[in-house]
Amino acid sequence: MNDLLHAATQFPTIVFTLLLGLLALYWLLVIIRLAPLELFERDSLKEDHLASTLVSLGFAGVPATLALTVILTIAAVLTVAIELLVLRWLPLGLIRIPVGVLVLWGTLVMASPVAAMLCQALHRGLHRYRPFTRRCLLGQTVVVTERQGAGEQAFAVIDNEPTSRVKLLSKSDALPVQGERRVLVKYLPEEGLTAAYPSRRTLKRGFV
Repeated sequence: MNDLLHAATQFPTIVFTLLLGLLALYWLLVIIRLAPLELFERDSLKEDHLASTLVSLGFAGVPATLALTVILTIAAVLTVAIELLVLRWLPLGLIRIPVGVLVLWGTLVMASPVAAMLCQALHRGLHRYRPFTRRCLLGQTVVVTERQGAGEQAFAVIDNEPTSRVKLLSKSDALPVQGERRVLVKYLPEEGLTAAYPSRRTLKRGFV
């Protein structure tokens, strides 16, 4: 136990210790309803680096706070293991700082795909319960089911969720086609619409 506490207070592990402490405080505030679950959610992926990064890593449809919690928890466990098994036995001295930065980067890289798979396995079940009933759809892939009027407005269903229904707004030079797959990139709350781009285009290209 003493070894574990010592490892948790050493660099680089202490970075995750502090971050997880802040996240624990945040989740406590969520439980007592003093903080929103959608703390980091936005209406658009454009110029929102956190949201677009999480979507590109496979966290589409998952609350950003939940995704960050899972990533940091897995990365923290990996860092503690590296500290206990390797770093504490090496006479690093001042070299511990660059080595620690490398460990931080490496554990985050390793944790991200594992966290994404875990969150995607859980996210449908989570949306059945409060406070997860409000769902961020940015980055989700949808299939166009019908068009309205001139075609800029349309309806779609979330991929692999046939009971869902999303109202889309597209640009005049990229009108939706029935059966086409698109990626949701912006929510227009005043109109109840979601802007979407064809899924064959990357999200980065969609930011125009």
